[in-house]
Amino acid sequence: MAIGIVSAVIAGVMLGLYALPGKYVKGFQEENKWSLFFLLTMFVVPLLTTFALMKGVGEIYSGLETSVLIGMIVSSLFWGVGVMMWGKAIDYIGLSLGFSLFIGTVLLVGTCIPLFVSGMPPAEIAKLIFTGLGLILLGVFLNGSAGIVREKDEAKLESDTKDDEAAKPHKSASTGIAIAIIGGLLATGFAYANTVGAPPLSKLSEAQGNAPWMTALAVMLPIFLSGGVIMTGYFGWQLTQKKAWGSFKTPSFGTNALLIFVMAFFHYAASAIFAYAASMLGEGGDAIGYAIFNTACVVTAIISGLVVGEWKKASGAAKMLLYGSLLCMVAGVLVLAYSKTIKVDAPAVDVAIESKMLPAAELEGVRADIDFSHNIDRTGA
Repeated sequence: MAIGIVSAVIAGVMLGLYALPGKYVKGFQEENKWSLFFLLTMFVVPLLTTFALMKGVGEIYSGLETSVLIGMIVSSLFWGVGVMMWGKAIDYIGLSLGFSLFIGTVLLVGTCIPLFVSGMPPAEIAKLIFTGLGLILLGVFLNGSAGIVREKDEAKLESDTKDDEAAKPHKSASTGIAIAIIGGLLATGFAYANTVGAPPLSKLSEAQGNAPWMTALAVMLPIFLSGGVIMTGYFGWQLTQKKAWGSFKTPSFGTNALLIFVMAFFHYAASAIFAYAASMLGEGGDAIGYAIFNTACVVTAIISGLVVGEWKKASGAAKMLLYGSLLCMVAGVLVLAYSKTIKVDAPAVDVAIESKMLPAAELEGVRADIDFSHNIDRTGA
């Protein structure tokens, strides 16, 4: 249990810190930084990790039903656009707001997706779920309010200064907030892809002798590759439109590439470590680990933003709104986690009937011509 908790915290901290090295990239335009980041995190790191750690990668995906794979790919394209917008939002409104708004939106909508796909839970659990969602929604609202107040504080300080230096281009907080929220909505495509892809991929992966937690790697590969395709097209167009290709030729390229690789590694590794944490937490591990993971991520991002000075010009009112939003989102995540640990007595099912139906349920989404007789015999069915 302790190893699982520590792993979930580490995963959350890694995701919360992934964008921080980007603050120290020099000589790159935003398009240079994010295009190199997405190239590494969507293609290089996932492919190297998957083929280095997993057995029978080709057999796993060849055994997946075409309809399931297509559903994962289409929803992953939306996720790719959402993550791309997340990077833009961070450039507009910083780490604290960018992470909190994006992750809050993903949690809010992403929690609802399984409800629509798998059906509503019992009333007792549903009440807790919607209570948690309400707290997260309040947190997102307070977070956006904090960003708007901070923008007004900074504008007032700038207007009070007497120097005649040319003003730097100002990025609107409201624009950044909109980008973060819309990006969060689109990024829930990851939740859908995971919901439809994880069950069959888990069966196929374990049949090749992989540990249960490696299912996350099998799920993430088509998601990351699909999302990466649309990002490659977008940033190729952006680099051409803004004539930014030449910005790669900078004396700082080596340092920049190293910093961006750290960003890519943290971004991808966070999900893999979370999967390991959930497997170590036992029953209810997904819910408990997810709560710890996201709480650690948001707290880390907000603290990072405060440390690098994103809120040094903000008033006490703006900071109070920020802290209030953090408390609401943390409380909402914990309520959601608690709701998933409640057990509701299920109606009695005839054991003989259940044993006959179990293998078919487990193999949903797996191609019918794949032989799993050795797995079924092992379970005693």
